Amino acid sequence: MVIDVITIFPQMVKEIIKESILKRAQQKNIVKINVHNLRDFALDKHSVVDDYSYGGGAGMVLKPEPIFRAVEKIVGKRKKKGKTRIILLTPQGQTFNQAKAKELSQEEHLLFICGHYEGVDERVRENLITDEVSIGDYVLTGGELAAMVIIDSVVRILPGVLNKKESFENDSFYQGLLDYPHYTRPRRFRRKSVPNLLLSGNHARIRKWRRQKALRNTLNKRPDLLEKIALSGEDQKILEELKRKKVKTATTRLVFKSANR
Repeated sequence: MVIDVITIFPQMVKEIIKESILKRAQQKNIVKINVHNLRDFALDKHSVVDDYSYGGGAGMVLKPEPIFRAVEKIVGKRKKKGKTRIILLTPQGQTFNQAKAKELSQEEHLLFICGHYEGVDERVRENLITDEVSIGDYVLTGGELAAMVIIDSVVRILPGVLNKKESFENDSFYQGLLDYPHYTRPRRFRRKSVPNLLLSGNHARIRKWRRQKALRNTLNKRPDLLEKIALSGEDQKILEELKRKKVKTATTRLVFKSANR
């Protein structure tokens, strides 16, 4: 995969891609990440890439010419031509999730445009962009951090990036559920012990325990996710039992609270 990032703050992106999984993926030649300074594509000697908004209003808008020039040069110089997903980071975009990460991980070329100020000239949105993406219902100073969130999420699921496929397949959201609890050494810490089952070596029982805990975490923390995934008959039985226990616990607490008033 080739990933290009257009930004007016290239150093922000360069520092992040030099670390951790992104660094390893580049060293393995699984992904190539190029960072482009939008100011290099400006038309004047002062490298101006923004201007006031027509119609008035506060804030500046990124000009269309530098962005068009940057995109056309990046896409045009590719020796292996294919579809390029041109992604604008914007609060108006589709909310990013694991399904979108999987979708983007199938592409050969991703091009991210990091917005700033009041955004980009609408002609960029209308003529260049294939995807508008947001990482949440809040506003950041610019698109750089959002781009890096998406890039990290996409790159880590590319084949060969992580040592074991299970490292990401069991992640929260990858299969629709939140993750199950994890434990490591020491076996006992501050009077709290690792569940004995995890030390048993019975992998079938451990898998079942982990599935139960993942379902419980999802039910308690993100029940909305359960409506979006296909659950097996066994999953349904587990959920029904968890719900019964939840109701029973809530009822017990209510009775206890009433008795102590």
